[in-house]
Amino acid sequence: MVNTQSKLLFEKAKNYFPGGVNSPVRAFRSVGGSPLFIEKGKGSHIWDADGNEFIDYCCSWGPLILGHANDKIINAVDITMRKGTSFGAPTKLENQLAELILSFNKYIQKIRFVSSGTEAVMSAIRLARGYTKRDKILKFEGCYHGHVDSLLVKAGSGLVTFGNSSSAGVPNSFVNETIVVPLNNKEAVIQAFNKFKNEIACIIIEPLPANNGLLIQGKEFLEFLREICSTNKTLLIFDEVISGFRYSFCGVAGMYNIQPDIITYGKIIGGGFPVGAYGSSKEIMSFISPEGDVYQAGTLSGNPVAMSAGIAQLTECLKPNFYLDLETKTKYLVDGINKINSFNLFKIFSLGSIFWIAFTKHETVKAAEEIDANSMSYFKILYHALLENGVYLGPSGYEVGFMSEAHSYEDIDNTIIAFEKSLKKLV
Repeated sequence: MVNTQSKLLFEKAKNYFPGGVNSPVRAFRSVGGSPLFIEKGKGSHIWDADGNEFIDYCCSWGPLILGHANDKIINAVDITMRKGTSFGAPTKLENQLAELILSFNKYIQKIRFVSSGTEAVMSAIRLARGYTKRDKILKFEGCYHGHVDSLLVKAGSGLVTFGNSSSAGVPNSFVNETIVVPLNNKEAVIQAFNKFKNEIACIIIEPLPANNGLLIQGKEFLEFLREICSTNKTLLIFDEVISGFRYSFCGVAGMYNIQPDIITYGKIIGGGFPVGAYGSSKEIMSFISPEGDVYQAGTLSGNPVAMSAGIAQLTECLKPNFYLDLETKTKYLVDGINKINSFNLFKIFSLGSIFWIAFTKHETVKAAEEIDANSMSYFKILYHALLENGVYLGPSGYEVGFMSEAHSYEDIDNTIIAFEKSLKKLV
C-alpha cells in the first residue's frame, strides 16, 4: 500500500501539533507506522491522501451510523448553513431535535445540548454534585468518560481506592474526590459506600463500556448499581456517549429497562458534528442555570448546523427495523469472520452494531484487568494486514468497530475475505 502523501503530511503536521495530531490515538502509536490522512468518505468507504480506498468500520468512532456524507444529512446541513452557521441564540432547530429525542426516549424528560461528549459528562458530574450537595464520585476502571480532570483517574493498588491520575496536570485534590473500583465487582461498590457513606454524589459508568474493549456488563450488575444508588440517595449516571442511539434509540438504558438519574450522549445526536447532550428528570434538570444554581453554558451549544444534522440522522434511526438490520449485518460479519478464524486466534465480542476483536481465550471479558496487554502485538500485525486488504478499523486494539446503515452485504463479504487474507499473515 502506497502512503507517500500521508507520510509527508504527517511529517509536516509534527511542526504544527503535539505529536503531529489533534487527538492522541490518531498518531498510530498503538499500531505503529504513520497515520493515514483521510481525504474523503462516502457511504461505508473512505479514501486517504494517496487514493487508497477502505471499507470503514471506525465511522468517526461511532457517530456516523448512516455512513459518510449521507445525502439527507448533507442536504439538511446545506439548507441550514445558507441561513447562518452560528448565532449564540436560540433557534427552532434546538426545539425540534429535543422534541424528537424526548418523544421517543422515556428515560429523560429534559435535555441540555453541549458541544462534546466530554462536556456532557463534565456537566453531568457537576449537576450530580449540585443536586446531592456531595463531592465524591465513583467510577470504574476500564470506563472512559472523556478528558475531564476528575475522571482521568486510574485504580490504585486496593479494591477501593482514590487511585492515581492517568494524566499529568491533574491535581491530587481532584483525584482525591474520585473513587475507582473494578468493573463487574459488587463487593468493591459495597465497600466504597460503607467507607464513604453519605459522601458519594454519583456513580458514573458506561453501561456498555466500549472505550477499553467491549466489556459487556450483565443486566444484574447494572440493576445492582441502580438499587445501591437509590438506597444511598446517590445519582446513577449512564455515560451513553458511545452506546446511546447506537444499540437502540434509547441506548442501553432501554435495552435493560433501567432508569438512570442522568444520561450523557455524544456526537451521534448531531450526525457527526461537534455536539453532545445530557438529560434527566424535570426535577434534576431544574437545578441547571438559569433555573437553578448549577452553572453550565456554551456559545455553540445547540448550534443550528449540528441540530439540523441531528434531526436528519435521528429521524432515519426511527425507521422500522433500523436497529435490527444493523444488528443482523453485524452478526453476519462476526459469523463470517469466525468461520475463517480456524486457528481460533481471537474472539469477536459484539452487541448491536458494535464489535470488538480480542486476542483472548476467555469466553467473556467484563473487566479491564482481563485484557492481556501483550495481545496488542498481535493486533498490530492484523491491523496493518487489514489496511493492505482495504479494511479500516480504529488504530488501537482497545477500540471497538462500528457497523453503519451504509455498509452493504457486499462490503461485509469483502471484509471477511480481507480478514481471511490477513489471518494468513498473522499465522
